[in-house]
Amino acid sequence: MCKGLRPYSEVENEGFCFLMNILEPRFDIPSRKYFAEKMIPALYDQTTAKVESALQSAERVGLTCDGWTSRATESYITVTVHFINEDWEIKSYVLQTRAMHETHTGTHIADVLKAAVGEWNLDAKKKLLVVTDNASNMRVAMDLTGYQHVRCFAHVLNLASQRALKIAAVTKVLVKVRRISTFFHRSTTGAEALKRNQELLGLPLHKLITDMPVRWNSAYEMISRFLEQQPAVCAALLSPEVRKNVTDCALTENDISSAEEMVEAFRPMLVATNIMCEEKNPTISVVAPLHAQLLRDTTSTEEDSPLVREIKGAINQDLSKRYQSEVEKGLLRMSSALDPRFKSLLFLSPEEVQDTYAKLQSKAAALKEDDPVPCGDVQGDLEEEETCTAKKRKSALVDLLGQTFKKTSYVSTSATSIAEKEIKQYQDAPSLPLTEDPLLWWKSQQHVFPLLSKLAHMHLCIPGTSVAAERVFSTAGDIISAQRSSLTPEHADQLLFLKKNMNI
Repeated sequence: MCKGLRPYSEVENEGFCFLMNILEPRFDIPSRKYFAEKMIPALYDQTTAKVESALQSAERVGLTCDGWTSRATESYITVTVHFINEDWEIKSYVLQTRAMHETHTGTHIADVLKAAVGEWNLDAKKKLLVVTDNASNMRVAMDLTGYQHVRCFAHVLNLASQRALKIAAVTKVLVKVRRISTFFHRSTTGAEALKRNQELLGLPLHKLITDMPVRWNSAYEMISRFLEQQPAVCAALLSPEVRKNVTDCALTENDISSAEEMVEAFRPMLVATNIMCEEKNPTISVVAPLHAQLLRDTTSTEEDSPLVREIKGAINQDLSKRYQSEVEKGLLRMSSALDPRFKSLLFLSPEEVQDTYAKLQSKAAALKEDDPVPCGDVQGDLEEEETCTAKKRKSALVDLLGQTFKKTSYVSTSATSIAEKEIKQYQDAPSLPLTEDPLLWWKSQQHVFPLLSKLAHMHLCIPGTSVAAERVFSTAGDIISAQRSSLTPEHADQLLFLKKNMNI
């Protein structure tokens, strides 16, 4: 019921009851009320306890938060959590899905988020960080909570690409291709003619794609699929049985050329979007190098056509204004430095590299100072009695002058020296290939770099995108559908929670 996202009413379904009667006639199927009021809540409580136990070992957590609307037009906020466990594995869980009976104002979102943090005792985690989309209400919510905030890079890519999709020449091609795709989706005659021509021309038997306004990459996929199937589409449109039922579906050679240029210009954005939508990756470390690379890729060249130049210009202008605050830039760059794949920071200037590692050194030294420093055995030959006396004198000094001389220059210098040496050794180590897992590398090297590994533990758990929360939406659409519109918000929360977390 949870894994398959089946409604409570499934146990009363005639076909299901018939099957169970064949399999085991003596089995008395529990009622839907039993599942709704006893079985599912009990399973929810058990899974909640397991998630709470897993969270206890987390040094730092990253949260994602997004609002959405069900098919029954009910509004919800979903919160997910991400952290790295002791085995250097990324763990992600859905914490809660709360109904929003009020409007999605920043104040209401902040209240929901603070309630989630309190319910799961996450306020004990230092430097709580939340990833959200770029909506103004989310920014207001983050200001009200005081939590550190990072903007979802997938949304940044979407906004920049959507801006380019609004260019008049681009919109013109999209409208025409969308009209063709819609026709072949709605016309059985057209679909049959298309399939027949695909087979004759030896093309893949792929259906045409219709774009979705909220997902920029669906427009790319629509154009790309059309170009793939263009010979079959043209042949199908010219067939007598199709031609009499279709109007205004012709594309000129200039339109085809523009479509090809669009695919070329948008390709770097598609690759970046696909990278950010991969799951179980510490994607915060990927944001800065990807952002820098996209700014380079969208810089116009002399070889670019006017349309490609216009598309690149629109994307570049939008990307250039993102992640400009010193706090965001510092977090993204340090996270990349802590990823052994990107630690050379080749996308930064020498001055920026030096500044980033100086900040890392400061953080590493602070970690060293916070940890108890064991005393060396410099008096190993002294008698036990003399050692005890020395310890007593030392304790007396600490009692009297400890607060005044809490951080001596000797300790500070020592911590800085240790951090500097560790960073130098880390920088000199070979970079990890881009295809390798940075967390596996840290797992094997944590004893070599004890300070930096702790910082990596705290930074690489942060997702660079709120896609994790968005993935709940499609699941929620299955659960909160027409036949389940009577589900209470509490039951919807439980089913979504169990669907995502049962395998813990």
